[in-house]
This record gives sequence, C-alpha cells and structure tokens, in this order.
Amino acid sequence: MHILVPVKRVVDHNVKVRVKSDGSGVDTAGVKMSINPFDEVALEQAVRLREKGLASRVTAVTCAAANAQDVLRTALAMGADAAVLVDSGTAAALDPLDVARALKALVEREQVALVLCGKQAIDDDLGATGPMLAALLDWPQAISVNRLGFEGGELLLSCDGDRGMEQLALPLPAVLSVDLRLCDPRTISLPNMMKAKKAPIATLALSDLAEPGPARSIVVSVCEPPARQAGVKVADVNALIEQLRALPALQATA
Repeated sequence: MHILVPVKRVVDHNVKVRVKSDGSGVDTAGVKMSINPFDEVALEQAVRLREKGLASRVTAVTCAAANAQDVLRTALAMGADAAVLVDSGTAAALDPLDVARALKALVEREQVALVLCGKQAIDDDLGATGPMLAALLDWPQAISVNRLGFEGGELLLSCDGDRGMEQLALPLPAVLSVDLRLCDPRTISLPNMMKAKKAPIATLALSDLAEPGPARSIVVSVCEPPARQAGVKVADVNALIEQLRALPALQATA
C-alpha cells in the first residue's frame, strides 16, 4: 500500500504572528517556518503503518514555492521514503481546490491507496483540501480521525462527530483527515536530518498536474485581534450575578 501525505509549510506554532504594516497579510520575513502540526501527525502515522508492514511506501508532497523544500526534508528525516515538490512558481498560497486537483493527478500517477492529511492548517484553518480531494477521487473519507486501525482489509476509525465519537469502517482506497490526538510525532535524530539534507526531492510543475483556476477568494485585509479588556472584580456573589445579568447575551428580547 502506497500512502501519500500532503504537508503544508506554515509559520511555526511557537512563533508570535506579526501582521504587515499595510494589512495585506502576515509578515513571514525572518520567521521560522515548519510543517503544519496536523500534517506532521499524519506523516508520523503513515511511517508507523509502514514500520508495521501495513504500507510499502510513504511519499510526502507539498504544493508551494521552491522554498518549501525545507519541510519536505523534515518529512524525509521523519521517515518518508520519498518527497515531491509541486512547484507553484509563486509564494502566494494556492486555492484549496487547485491543491486538491494537483493531488488527484499525483494520486492517480503514483497509484496511491491511502491519503493521510491533517484535518486543517494552522494558518487559514480551512480544512478544505482533504474533503475536496476525496470528492474529486470519489473515494470514501473520514474527518478528524483520532484512532486508526486495520482489520480484514478495512480501516477501523474513531472520529469526532456532531453527536460525539463516531466509529467507522472504511474500505480502501480512502482519504483521511487526522486530528492531533491520533499520535505524537517522533523526535528527529541528527543523523536522520543530515541524511535528509542529501536526499533527492522530485520536482513537478503545478501546470503538469492541473491548471490552476481563477482565484475564488481574495484577502481584503489582515489585522491584529482586539486587545482583551481588563477584568472586573466584584465584592460578592450577588454582585457577580448582577454583572452577568447585565451582559447583552442574557438580555430578554421582545
């Protein structure tokens, strides 16, 4: 079984995000970038499946500009067998549907049986690429997967649902969008990182897989969230109740 793991290059989750002075976006100059944490969990799970003999190959792929090779080398250091850069030729973020179309072409070319991706990216929080890819491939899918097993050639999954935890059984091929609780990514050793720096990375032009369509959304402006208001101390429980009753959300409507 060949597993494909799409990974996205995002601002590291430990970095405090800064907004550009003109409000056009997030300032990434000199900022540490890393693999999206949800995608990192998906990659760890894929490598574990290969180590258990349930998968034969794990390929990491990213659709971005050439500078995204650093996250692919991290994926190789974690244990991916191969890495593919789908070069978009631009530093601007791609539309999720364009990414899904490129991944569909790659899945069909590489004869992939399972796609493991993060349920969302921490920069835009859309969580759209996985479901779009499943729809384009007409494959079964599961979202927010927090437990994964195999039995009788089927995927046994535990997922977050609207009514609580859902237990699913899916046939292969399939697309899974995983949650952070699925597993803990391994610590990368220095020898593996040094080996990954010399490993080859296949590069494909985005136009070779799918022609990008027109922009479906534009960023109007980006701004800092409003500062949190100072708290209020109350003398006793009765004063607290009065403060709560005064909240707009608790006001009676006519």
